[in-house]
Amino acid sequence: IIKIVGAVMNQDLIYGPMLAQIVLTFCVFILLARRKSADVKAGIADRDKSALDNKAWSESVVKASNNIDNQFQTPVLFYALCLVLAQLNAVTAITLGLAWFYALSRYAHMFVHTGSNHIPHRLPLFLCGVLALMAMTGVAIFTLMGAV
Repeated sequence: IIKIVGAVMNQDLIYGPMLAQIVLTFCVFILLARRKSADVKAGIADRDKSALDNKAWSESVVKASNNIDNQFQTPVLFYALCLVLAQLNAVTAITLGLAWFYALSRYAHMFVHTGSNHIPHRLPLFLCGVLALMAMTGVAIFTLMGAV
């Protein structure tokens, strides 16, 4: 199986794209805080309503808030897959490339999601990340089957 997916390399390299995804999540939290602060300063947000209803904020805050939710959906699968690949000693140039591709697709997705939020641009970026996850899952399954 290793011949199919490439030569095994330093397994710790998989933590690079994982950390990049973690940094992205923190960046979106900071973006959300800044946008909420701007809304409060501008008198846009009703603090009582906004405590219970995300829609009480401006569109820019809702975009960032929705993206925060998004950082805890497919990225959870990504983290698990990276750990599985490292545990299986299946980090290769291909799996590492897929992991970086996923992380970078998440950055691009975040910029569209928190900016224009134009679905025809956002959806392909999301799908690219999902396809990378599916490929990483396939490698993990085939590696595990070969180890059994």
